[in-house]
Amino acid sequence: MSSEERARNEAVLFRKIHNLGVQPLGDLVALIEQSTGIDVAVLDTPDGEHGMAMRDPERDKIFIAVARSTKPMRQRSSLAHELAHVIFEDWGREDFTRHSTEEIRADAFARHLLIPVEGLRQILGEKGNAGEAELSDVVQRFLVSPALASIALREAGYINSAVASKWMQMTTPALATRFGWSDQYAALQQDSNRPRSPQKLLSRAVAGYVEGVVSAQAIATLRGLPVTQVARELDDAGIVPTLHEATDIALDEYPSGQSGLTSQGI
Repeated sequence: MSSEERARNEAVLFRKIHNLGVQPLGDLVALIEQSTGIDVAVLDTPDGEHGMAMRDPERDKIFIAVARSTKPMRQRSSLAHELAHVIFEDWGREDFTRHSTEEIRADAFARHLLIPVEGLRQILGEKGNAGEAELSDVVQRFLVSPALASIALREAGYINSAVASKWMQMTTPALATRFGWSDQYAALQQDSNRPRSPQKLLSRAVAGYVEGVVSAQAIATLRGLPVTQVARELDDAGIVPTLHEATDIALDEYPSGQSGLTSQGI
């Protein structure tokens, strides 16, 4: 079985297991976290770094991290690409080249996951000669790059290879401007260009805040936001630290002074 076939089969299986059908996927960070339990973060990274998948062998925890980006479609592809490395259990290696089998397979998985051919056919109907307006619709609806959309349209029989090669050179901002969805694209850019901590981590931090052991500043640092904004959000949501009553302890309940520590040890 080829890498392309394996990638497609795994993408189809992932959608089937998690009841995703063949429709466009929404918030990919939340989808991965909720469906797999994997912690996902959006981080500031050095230029040229798009994403990585890691495994902590001591805690048997898997993490996916992607870079903040003003290119939301690329970020979504990076998330799906890193999910592929987790599924195929080839994370953590640094000897991949851009054209290695593992990277090609991860790219193919991302394409099939984000824009399944069957989903295209449900939306576009009977095969015909798709135009650039249809390309724009597909990019906007599936939130993929023109390159990924062009490959899927070619595989589904809506365009030929020559047209696909031409369309793969187009950019999302150009399509959004031409076909009137620039405001939506700007909103997508804003969302993809902000840090994002794993949901379970933030949930634990908020629980700690309620218990009075985590500060609003700590939560603000996790989220990359001003503490005043975070404190206001917590207050508006009715989330406040619990005030624990002081407990009187009788003198005979204190531990003895035999601590075993010397003044030098302290």
